[in-house]
Amino acid sequence: MSDEVIRILLVEDHAFTRDGLRATLNLEADLRVVTEARSGEEALEQLAEIEVDVAVVDIGLPGMDGIQTAAEIKRGWPNVKIVMLTAHDLRQEVLAALASGAAAYCLKSAKPELLLLAVRAAAAGSAYLDPQVAHHVLGSVRAPGTAALLTPRELEVLRLIADGLPNKDIAAALGVSVSMVKLYVQDLLVKLQAADRTQAAVKALRQGLL
Repeated sequence: MSDEVIRILLVEDHAFTRDGLRATLNLEADLRVVTEARSGEEALEQLAEIEVDVAVVDIGLPGMDGIQTAAEIKRGWPNVKIVMLTAHDLRQEVLAALASGAAAYCLKSAKPELLLLAVRAAAAGSAYLDPQVAHHVLGSVRAPGTAALLTPRELEVLRLIADGLPNKDIAAALGVSVSMVKLYVQDLLVKLQAADRTQAAVKALRQGLL
């Protein structure tokens, strides 16, 4: 990280929101948006050309979503810290964002000072969670393998797995991305202590979840 200024890549597909975020960040003497992208693919192109310290990424990007983008950034540029932005307070999104490598998670509806706090914390190597979503993470820190841990959406995914649907068809049925389905499946395997999808479905049937 630069000794004086935190260099920021801003990844947001909506021009109006991007303008507001840029203005908020550039008002600070120690923050500077040095490049911008409207998609995950464009963000990766920018990172290949310009050195940055922090990437502020919208989770709802078109095409390659914010979670996929974060994972690709961490794979190619592990030193870049990621602040994930979202309009939603959804448990699965929070956990998926953190699993993808994001250091901070901030709601778009939060006060500007919270976004600034998130960026500075991430740049310093710390983690930051918007106070409104912290309870999701606290609620997930429990012993795995129990039915009580499964969310309604995870149960939906589990039922579709038991029906033999592949990830692509599950994504279409639920109206989410394939990458999100993969994260649901990974979460299910951990919680059910299953080695694969088939074992997860068998355990679910034995436990009366389906």
